Amino acid sequence: MSIEDLLDKGLQAQEQGDLKSAQQCFQQVLDQQESADVWLLLAEAQIENGSFSKAHRSLTSGLKLEPNNIDLLFSLGDLYLEEENNSKAIATYQQIISLDSEDVDAWVSEAVAQMNSKDLVGAEQTCRRALEIDPESAFAHNALGDICVAKNNIEDAVQSFQRAINFDSSDPQPHLSLAELYYDADKLDLAEEYCQSGLELDAGLPLGYLTLGYICLDQDRTQESIDNFQQFLRLEKSLSAKNICDEVAAVIDGLK
Repeated sequence: MSIEDLLDKGLQAQEQGDLKSAQQCFQQVLDQQESADVWLLLAEAQIENGSFSKAHRSLTSGLKLEPNNIDLLFSLGDLYLEEENNSKAIATYQQIISLDSEDVDAWVSEAVAQMNSKDLVGAEQTCRRALEIDPESAFAHNALGDICVAKNNIEDAVQSFQRAINFDSSDPQPHLSLAELYYDADKLDLAEEYCQSGLELDAGLPLGYLTLGYICLDQDRTQESIDNFQQFLRLEKSLSAKNICDEVAAVIDGLK
């Protein structure tokens, strides 16, 4: 089978969720001809499959071929972020910025890593630098909203999430963030409205079902609450969410 055919087969398998076959196809391509782009494809499939150590090796191999490949660096930074290795994530995003100082996504991603490191002042400064480059970046406004939440500046957070929606109405994340804020403010109708709009944009986001479960619980809609909590547990696969998953499972048991 030719390299082109293997690539097409691998991409189709990945799109269909057959990550094992996708990885096999990409590896066969690499056995014939190394390429930074194919190492990236393999790493992305490995990350999606939860094989983070293998993904690190693939990204390292790709970066040996092209040390300044921004797509590879982004994937590596995002992987560090997923692993909560924020210092290495920051260093990787800074490397991207050194290659392209106008890369808004790199600035915003660095801000997210800084926020995760509890450096809220640095995170806000970095995020506002991104907004100087692109005032209409929905990614930056959404991140700034998260930073404002962490600083307990709720009014500014709401405004930032609203701006994110205004600049990119297809992104479900600010909808769900607003749903959480309105839930915390006991504005359940608004919270449910934003939950539903977020899930209409992406029905595979666990957070939406979690918040919706608590909204239904507070309104004594017990079966709807159970259904949403169960859907949250079906979708949430992150190791960092184990504690909340255990809590939700206990809530379900208490409701039955």
